[in-house]
Amino acid sequence: MNGQTGEAPADPIYSKNVLEMFTIANEYCLFMEKTVDFSKEDFLTYLQKVCPLIYIKAALLPDVEVTDEEGLEHFVTEEQWEDLFNVIHLKLGEDDLYYFTDHHEKTHQDAVKASLAENLTDIYQDLKDFLLLYGKPLKISRENAVHDCKRLFETRFGYRLVNAHSAIHYLLFREGEKGELSDFFDSI
Repeated sequence: MNGQTGEAPADPIYSKNVLEMFTIANEYCLFMEKTVDFSKEDFLTYLQKVCPLIYIKAALLPDVEVTDEEGLEHFVTEEQWEDLFNVIHLKLGEDDLYYFTDHHEKTHQDAVKASLAENLTDIYQDLKDFLLLYGKPLKISRENAVHDCKRLFETRFGYRLVNAHSAIHYLLFREGEKGELSDFFDSI
């Protein structure tokens, strides 16, 4: 019971932070599914704005205790992942590849090559799985959805968001080339 009001504490799977995460994840997934409808610059401009929102909302997800881990499901198939990856890869062309410093690598700090299309598709997969699982009417599904989304944010898509956002920022605002989205690695 909640001390003064006599009400039971609200279930964290229905909290404002979870509902806001659901909303922004849905916006991202719907946008990614319509990638072909946007110019490269509009595509990158949208991502420049949505990636920080996803990061913030995922960081605010509550800790949820899962009562039955059998309720965890994944929905995005390898074929769906590959189809989206190919669309994004074609849209970005030469600007798909970028380099970042992998802070998990303790022996040296050499730049690691990465793909924006791969990162953005991985983020899509994690968020789409969250949406579809949370959309099921069972409490156990929603517990697993929130718990797994928070875990994947901390171990996987949070890193991809940060790294991709840095590359997107560079593509949109590189000095002397605003509006031109090519030659990303010529200066490296």
